[in-house]
Amino acid sequence: MKLVKFSTITVLTLLIAACGNGQAPSERGTLVSIAAQGEASQAPDVANLSVGVVTEADDSKQAMQDNAEQMATLMKAIKKAGIAKKDIQTSGVNLSPRYHYQRDQKPKIVGYTARNTLNIKVRKLGELGGVLDDLTAAGANQINGPSFEIGEPEPVKAEAREKALLDAQERATIYAKALGMKVRRIVSISEQGSGGMPRPMMLRGQMESMKDSASTPIAPGETTVAVNLDLVFELK
Repeated sequence: MKLVKFSTITVLTLLIAACGNGQAPSERGTLVSIAAQGEASQAPDVANLSVGVVTEADDSKQAMQDNAEQMATLMKAIKKAGIAKKDIQTSGVNLSPRYHYQRDQKPKIVGYTARNTLNIKVRKLGELGGVLDDLTAAGANQINGPSFEIGEPEPVKAEAREKALLDAQERATIYAKALGMKVRRIVSISEQGSGGMPRPMMLRGQMESMKDSASTPIAPGETTVAVNLDLVFELK
């Protein structure tokens, strides 16, 4: 009798089961369940920004009016930067009182703060630093981001799937060989959720261009897409 020890990292489960309804016991195969992950990377081509205007005034009406005027100027700058309408979305409008606190006294409203925030997508990353500077000059006093993504992720996901599948096939072959068997077929494949992970790696060309530019420096790096597969192989 041969004893084969498999690493728990591979999440290997051996199941002895019939390979189909009505099969004889001698035709039963060994099922091997394997979890595999594949990754593929690509430089992102879209940046997501949260841009907003915050204004303060003694009364609520004035706070909102000042905010609207400043926001109108900001919107003109966004359109001038070449941002398409589909890539501009209001994420929140907020008006809140400002209080003055004194000991043993009720809080007193001393003014109001108005906020208007937009989510925008910048699809020309080479211009992102200049866009940020232009928006700040146009009155944006609240900026969050950027977060990067791949505009068309499917080709990258396809590459990651292929890598996961090849990895699973190689391991199934190793297990089969260790048991004195062969891989007969793939019984099932299921895909778990996948996502993109940013890697802040600056490209040489971008570093050189930053030396000659006064705009805000941006390093998009690479985004890695991971795909997780659960496969069941039949050994014979």
